[in-house]
Amino acid sequence: MRGYRKQKKHRIALLTVIFALIVFCIIAATMAIVWGIGFVLVQTGLWTLSGRGSGSLPFVLLIFALASIGVGTILAVTLGRLPFRPLGRLLYGLQQLTEGDYSARLPEEKKFGRELSRRFNLLAEELQNTEMLRSDFVNSFSHEFKTPIVSIQGFAQLLSRGGLSEKQTREYLEIIEEESRRLAAMATNVLNYSKIENQKILTGISRFNLSEQIRTCILLLEKKWSRKELELSLEFQEYEVTANEEMLKQVWINLLDNAVKFTPEKGKIEVSIQKDDRGLLVRVGNSGPEISPEEQKRIFQKFYQSDSSHAKEGTGLGLTIARRIAELHGGTIAVESGEGRTVFTVRLPQPVSTL
Repeated sequence: MRGYRKQKKHRIALLTVIFALIVFCIIAATMAIVWGIGFVLVQTGLWTLSGRGSGSLPFVLLIFALASIGVGTILAVTLGRLPFRPLGRLLYGLQQLTEGDYSARLPEEKKFGRELSRRFNLLAEELQNTEMLRSDFVNSFSHEFKTPIVSIQGFAQLLSRGGLSEKQTREYLEIIEEESRRLAAMATNVLNYSKIENQKILTGISRFNLSEQIRTCILLLEKKWSRKELELSLEFQEYEVTANEEMLKQVWINLLDNAVKFTPEKGKIEVSIQKDDRGLLVRVGNSGPEISPEEQKRIFQKFYQSDSSHAKEGTGLGLTIARRIAELHGGTIAVESGEGRTVFTVRLPQPVSTL
């Protein structure tokens, strides 16, 4: 902050010096022109100098000096208003932004100051988009957290009243447990996302066996995919990568959990790793309902869930987190869907080695 303030002071001082030099040059040029005209008038005899009165040399010099200063001042003020007009509009626009009016825009029709206006408008548009995302995040966050809390509260009240059969009691307790797990998972995802959303530099890097990590993630979800009697197909050799191990583990957990959720009973999930000249391609595919092109454009947005029938099973942050982690590793994540099959592809553009 101190460095920024110091830099700002230097810029203001530099602008002041530049403006002072411009004014000096204008007045000097004006004086040269006025004196030049006077010299020509004297040389041509149109104006004669005398020893006294209005024709005396001191009087003429005074007239020339006053004329030079007057004309120079008028020119300086006139020309000086050109750069200060857009600066005035800029200050007014900045005041609107500080007051929360992100719809403020500056006109770009005038040639002078057009670039300044264009850059301000880009900044205002970016701030407006950020504010919209923040508002959407808060609204979605509140809704997503409220739903399981209301569910837990409702079933807890039913249990407290008593008079339920053993089967109903067990069923309600299972719902409360499931909603509690969902709430905990949601809180974990939100915390994870808050950590990586604005992260710029990847830390905690180590070298590890990627293939073994993916197999471990599959085993962690065994209860879920075995309950639906899903078929798993693994196609990869042993690969080592240099990355953040915990972050990449979260990517595979999220993608695999998403695949299990949307694969129908006795369906198939396929996991493969391929190596090319640009790094690794990790693919997680599943049979089941296709994702429309419109949904594919939104599927990585915060809290977006493509199928409302599965909304209670997720938090809407899993794919968002996966994409952000892939980006932090210099990679990408993409989705393809068609012919009863959906595939998520993660590219990790780094040197890899086969064990």
